[in-house]
Amino acid sequence: MRPWPREPFRDSAWPPGPGSLPAPDLLGPEEELVAGRRPVEEVFAAGRTAHRLLVVPQRRAALEQLVLHATRLRIPIVEVEGGSLTAIAGFDGHQGVALVVEPRRFATPADVLARAAERGEAPFVLVLDSLEDPQNVGTLLRSAEAAGVHGILFPTRRQAPLSPAAVKASAGAVEHLLLCPVDDLAGALADLRANGLRVLGSEADAPLTARQTDLRGPLAIVVGSEGQGLGPAVRRRCDAFMRIPMRGAIGSLNAAVAGSVLLYEAVAQRDPEGRAATAIVDRAARSPRSAPDTEPAAIEPVPGPESPAHEPDSDHGTEATATAAEPTVDASAEGAGALPADAGLTTHVAADPDLLPGGPAAEPPAKPKRTRAPRAPRSKEPPPSA
Repeated sequence: MRPWPREPFRDSAWPPGPGSLPAPDLLGPEEELVAGRRPVEEVFAAGRTAHRLLVVPQRRAALEQLVLHATRLRIPIVEVEGGSLTAIAGFDGHQGVALVVEPRRFATPADVLARAAERGEAPFVLVLDSLEDPQNVGTLLRSAEAAGVHGILFPTRRQAPLSPAAVKASAGAVEHLLLCPVDDLAGALADLRANGLRVLGSEADAPLTARQTDLRGPLAIVVGSEGQGLGPAVRRRCDAFMRIPMRGAIGSLNAAVAGSVLLYEAVAQRDPEGRAATAIVDRAARSPRSAPDTEPAAIEPVPGPESPAHEPDSDHGTEATATAAEPTVDASAEGAGALPADAGLTTHVAADPDLLPGGPAAEPPAKPKRTRAPRAPRSKEPPPSA
């Protein structure tokens, strides 16, 4: 894999003058900014080298888990103003947090084919032909990662950049994908065909719908740009075309939506019984993000005045047991204390789903308050009559 070439950082690129933001010294020429809570979490999960965590002070309380995790990893925490972070990231949806990381390393088409062989699956590739909107790029990358695509091909020119806004739109999916920028997209498609992949393009006037098209086996799906569709050179490299049937007054779909529909139509044909879901779950289980620090303890329901235990059923000689709708804590589990018998409440202990690898353990549950039975009202007797 090779790093994506970046233009050298220039202070003069920032507008000078009174009232304008100063040129940021928080991002160097050989660094990349990942903004947004979920993308930062996925960077930590992917194990990329991080240099600094930028946090807006007003949002620090809500980002305490990320701050603690960065502290454990000995990553410096730098507080910046929200406007400065917006200027550095290039958009205002950063949620008050960003991570400065080492430059992203990109892959080659050979790496994509190798990943497919490693998983024992037929190659499944998404090709982006000169998309212009970073939001569409990020949305398609998120759909591609969820659909199990092995890699993404896109041109190095006339393509929306992989900006912090695009990374945010992908919800961090770019950290788990093989991204392949190529100088000659048509030539890269010819190489894929030489390796046995069928190249299918998306066209509004194609004779066959996606459901009528065979999307099994080694496959590359090409999504064209928002305004022009597929370029002439890319169209000549396609083996066939397919369309999405439209039934309403609108004649077309957003490029990201159309590409996502085609990807999942291919998933439905390639794995109609969902058998690949088990392998995906196994891979997720081996991810460092899926391994919590402590295992969730079991919970045992405690009978109280509001949920009394059932009496034995005399007709059948069996006891009806009270069932809890949520998992219960085993009192013998390590670290779980015994609950008072008269607590009258059910305590639930669950692992925090947002807890990052190496993060702090979940806080212990609050001690339940004792409930008192209501006092009987005093009876006021009428005064004796004279």
